[in-house]
Order: sequence, then C-alpha cells, then structure tokens
Amino acid sequence: MDALLVLVRDGNVLLAQRSGTGYADGWWNLPSGKLEADETVAEAAIREGFEEIGVELAERDLEFVHLIHYRNHLGDARLGVFFVVKHWKGEPYNAEPHKCSAVEWFPLDDLPANTYPYTVEGLAAYRRGVPYNAVGWR
Repeated sequence: MDALLVLVRDGNVLLAQRSGTGYADGWWNLPSGKLEADETVAEAAIREGFEEIGVELAERDLEFVHLIHYRNHLGDARLGVFFVVKHWKGEPYNAEPHKCSAVEWFPLDDLPANTYPYTVEGLAAYRRGVPYNAVGWR
C-alpha cells in the first residue's frame, strides 16, 4: 500500500521526478511511499512528506480524497491512498536527491506527459470527486 501526498498551491500540484531507483525513473509522481511495519497509512504519509520533500505534517493536515486499486501493464497491483495536504510547515524541496532529480509545481489540469499513470489516474479521480477507482482490471 502506498501513501500519496497531494500538495496544491495556486492551482498547481507538487510532483517529484524519480531518478536512480530502477523503477519509473524519469517519470513524475506525487511525493509518496510504501508503508513500513507497524505504521498507519497516515503515519506513512507524514513520514514520506518529511523524507521526500522536507515538510512537516500532522495527521490533522491530511484529508483523505481517493483510494485507487491500480494494476499496471505487467499485471502488478497496488493500492494507493491519496491525501490532500491542507497545511504544511516548510517549503517543499528535493530532500532525496539520490531518488529524485527534481521537485516542481505543475498545473493540476495540465500534468507533464511523463507523469506516471498511477498518479495521473488518482489525480483525475480526485479532481472529479471520486473516492474510489479501480484501474487496469477487467
């Protein structure tokens, strides 16, 4: 399961470009990560916010907006929990340069062509107000 952070400022969403991980390198994605042992999805979101983009969050800052059950073209499935971040402390920056080549703001309605499909689908559902979506299934 993944915790994904949706930071929006002036109609723009914060994306991070993966690099050096061996998975989806060069693709833009929301700041996100997998749950660790004995961690709730909200705790994972808070941890990832600090580790990836250097912002401090509290659980009250997170608003659940979407759950996606996504299966990619290889048949690999995952669950993603999308949280809009209502408030954060600090200015987001690339806090993991060994995993990310850039952090940038993009118009929420005009994402880069190389935005990872998992992120594209989740953000589109969020914008439509759809709380759950299954993608890649029959």
